[in-house]
Amino acid sequence: MANAKEHDDGGTHPSWARRLARTVAGSVSAALLWPRLQLATKAAIAAGVAFFIAPFMPGSAADYPYYAPLGALVAMYENVSGSMRQGVQTLVGLALGIGLAFALFSLGNPTPLSVAIMMGLGVILAGLPKIGSGSDWIPTAALLVLLVGGHNPDKFSFGYLFQMGVGVSVGIVVNLLVFPPLHFKAAALSLAELRLALAQQLWDMGKALRENWPPEHEDWSRRSEALAGRARSVRVAVQKADASRQANPRRRLHPRDVEEDYRNLRDLERLTFHIQDVTQVLSDVIWAKDTPFVIPDGYAEPLAEAMTMAGDVLRAAEEEEPQRQAELVEEADAAVKAFTARVAADDQSAGAPSAVESILLSLHRMLRVVKSGNADFAKSSDGHREPDASSAGTS
Repeated sequence: MANAKEHDDGGTHPSWARRLARTVAGSVSAALLWPRLQLATKAAIAAGVAFFIAPFMPGSAADYPYYAPLGALVAMYENVSGSMRQGVQTLVGLALGIGLAFALFSLGNPTPLSVAIMMGLGVILAGLPKIGSGSDWIPTAALLVLLVGGHNPDKFSFGYLFQMGVGVSVGIVVNLLVFPPLHFKAAALSLAELRLALAQQLWDMGKALRENWPPEHEDWSRRSEALAGRARSVRVAVQKADASRQANPRRRLHPRDVEEDYRNLRDLERLTFHIQDVTQVLSDVIWAKDTPFVIPDGYAEPLAEAMTMAGDVLRAAEEEEPQRQAELVEEADAAVKAFTARVAADDQSAGAPSAVESILLSLHRMLRVVKSGNADFAKSSDGHREPDASSAGTS
């Protein structure tokens, strides 16, 4: 027994160590990805330039050069518009915090009570709408003026705010000029991956309908939340691509219709909803003991074929020419309509209620989403619109 216990303990520690090593390795790998390295490089350049020019600033600002690289770091963001927004918000927060500190000085020397009141007011002001990242700087700036400004708060406040402004300006310029990133490829890839994942879900459900019940493969029945999570990730990727093009000079060299990406995203979100619904219905029919619905004999094969054809339609959007895509849509739509007519004509008054109608309705809605998306794409490709319209990306 003791030997067995020692053997178990000996096997536990290496396993724990391997998990820790994998976690650390994954975290380090994520930190060393090119976007993060690119951002780190630009932050280093901006901080160095800001600190170099800081001593040449006028008046008392030259006495506080170390705030310039801090401002550059604060303004460094993954896209140009984000740098501008974050930099301006930070300066607004600093100005409010400095103003709060001067209001306290006007009441006399700081006391524990007055400092406490000032910090409370700073936190309240931090809740102002649209102040964003500048909210944390309001109480911070007020406290720095009290602690560091000492007996000369005017000089410190001017130098602090001026040098932070210099650093923010340098950070924005560096982010604007040094290879400002565009995240179009990531958005396009995430859209394609979600579409193929939805197609795979339909194929797997069609395969389950052809197997002996209960099906041998049931991974598809547990993917509903995963599909929803992927849809949310795709929305983040498209929004990131949209933000990356704003105020970015490289957008002229790499035009992309982000509005079309948003349309595709909305269509995929609707498809995800319908496929989740089919997944839940089919899972309940197969495994839930409190569900009275069934797939009647003779309906499993045509229903599986309809699902497979719907999956082929989604795959074709990534791998086939538009003409072939239209053909597959028409074939799938015809199959769904024919099967729907057959179900309506059959007498099903006897026996357990059928779940086929619910699944067919979802398939019909999926195909309607696809046809609507194809129609929108045809309209947007008629040559009357610029591919990178200034209004693109609003949602």
